[in-house]
Amino acid sequence: MNQTYAVAAVAAVVLATVLVGALGLRISRTTSDFYVASRTVGPRLNAAAISGEYLSAASFLGIAGLILLQGPDMLWYPVGYTAGYLVLLVLVAAPLRRSGAYTLSDFAEARLQSAAARRLAVLFVVGIGWLYLLPQLQGAGLTLEILTGAPDWVGSLVVAVVVTGAVAAGGMRSITFVQAFQYWLKLTALTVPALFLVAAWLGDDAPRARFDAPSAFREHTVVRVDDTVRIEIDAPLTLTVSGTVDGTAYQERRLTLDEGAHTVASGTALAFPEGARAPERAHAEAGPSGWSQPLSAGSDGHRLYATYGLILATFLGTMGLPHVAVRFYTSPDGRAARRTTLVVLALIGVFYLLPPVYGALGRIYAPELALTGDADAAVLVLPDRLLGGLAGELLGALLAGGAFAAFLSTASGLTMSVAGVISQDVLPSRGVHHFRLAAVLAMAAPFALSVVSENVPVADAVGLAFAVSASSFCPLLVLGIWWRGLTPPGAAAGLVVGGGSALAAVLATRAGFAPAGWRHTLMAWPAVWSVPLGFLTMLLVSLATARRVPSGAAAFLTRLHLPEDLADRDLPDGEPRDWGRPAGSGGDRGGQAGTPEGDRTEGAGA
Repeated sequence: MNQTYAVAAVAAVVLATVLVGALGLRISRTTSDFYVASRTVGPRLNAAAISGEYLSAASFLGIAGLILLQGPDMLWYPVGYTAGYLVLLVLVAAPLRRSGAYTLSDFAEARLQSAAARRLAVLFVVGIGWLYLLPQLQGAGLTLEILTGAPDWVGSLVVAVVVTGAVAAGGMRSITFVQAFQYWLKLTALTVPALFLVAAWLGDDAPRARFDAPSAFREHTVVRVDDTVRIEIDAPLTLTVSGTVDGTAYQERRLTLDEGAHTVASGTALAFPEGARAPERAHAEAGPSGWSQPLSAGSDGHRLYATYGLILATFLGTMGLPHVAVRFYTSPDGRAARRTTLVVLALIGVFYLLPPVYGALGRIYAPELALTGDADAAVLVLPDRLLGGLAGELLGALLAGGAFAAFLSTASGLTMSVAGVISQDVLPSRGVHHFRLAAVLAMAAPFALSVVSENVPVADAVGLAFAVSASSFCPLLVLGIWWRGLTPPGAAAGLVVGGGSALAAVLATRAGFAPAGWRHTLMAWPAVWSVPLGFLTMLLVSLATARRVPSGAAAFLTRLHLPEDLADRDLPDGEPRDWGRPAGSGGDRGGQAGTPEGDRTEGAGA
């Protein structure tokens, strides 16, 4: 890839982000504009913004890389990411908007009338947000390092400064335009090159491999291994080795490797003949890459269980992601929230048709990426492999710009949601100025971690965030919206037991503490047991503390499920339109539930 074109594309994306954010800043005139875009964002614009922040680098680059590695089995990732919004549509979208909750912690306090439940929810919101932000920053650093050779912290710093500036300057109104623009940019950046690549593939005279066919080298290829790696070979393979294999040093030696696992030392060059099968990386059972390999689940082969773990985490985790929940508060009413979710399903469904194309082509034209561990780069290198010349360089630059837009859009949504929680629950006072300080704090912690910590695979961190969200906020939202009997002790216990156990299990697996066999599989993919555990804990503890059901629970639930035209009217007994909102809850600290001080927009709908 031509570095000049790629750097120019990234610079153009950053500049366009700043300019679009400035447009939003110019029309942000009130506190309500700043925090919730005055709750006037229509379904199409809001859906584009949600899609822009939801489709992170894991979607733009990671899915294609996983499909390159393991073929169509990895299609569960885009299926799960998309289907999560279907569950959100059916169970949560409209009631959550009618609750008036600006954040998930607002919902917890308003529903349960408990400051303790709010504080616990704050910890999970901030934790999930930072867990999601960290790989976005590190991924941006690695991308800029590849393009320019700059230290990896430079890319992290660029994203941190641009995102913090946009969030602090224009708030939700500005971020809405930025994220909607970045969705269409990412879709364009994937669609245009894909059309050229498929056309080049169709015009290729060589036999075209099937989508699920084993990867093979189409020509004599030399692969240099930068880090020591174990590879798996399913049949004897003859190649030329310059370096160390299985502890023995070779110099331009023609060698036949037997079937099984082999260790290739750092710095070794492997020359594969035309038509040779590309060996696969062998993943240690307790290694951190296990989270990225859902259908292998380590060498024990419990594939079906791991598949269900992936399905549950992605299907149920979407509703509890803080940057997704906060956007529904910008909808005028519950009906608009439902329509927004329907449009989101269409937008991300269209987007997810494209990464498998890159993954399938990568298996044919860039199989060595599976060996070197750079499978995520398939999207970026394919234009040069299939087209070459100026066309390949320009299309590669377009893809590089789209990848950087993915970092920016997701990071901006996460920063907005975490800053909202910090400004309301951590800082001593509230208001626009304190929100801007909160935006700096929301970005500072993950940026510092991105500088001092080792690179965390995007798929690993994103999958962990989904698992924790599915095990904590999914039970809270579903039971809080649909069951009157939920009590503050039950909710708190479910959050700690469900979310805490999922977090502990996956962190232990990543650290290499998980034992072999079924125990490793259970800990690497906890959603199968941690989600039911969260629900069951909330149910049992709530039943045991039934006397502590909030006095306003019935009224609050009725509010969540009434159509807006009824919720806006006074009831026959004279109760006002904000009936059911507990006095002294987070919602009363600034007008509408969860709205920062001074935010009293007329006609909010609920």
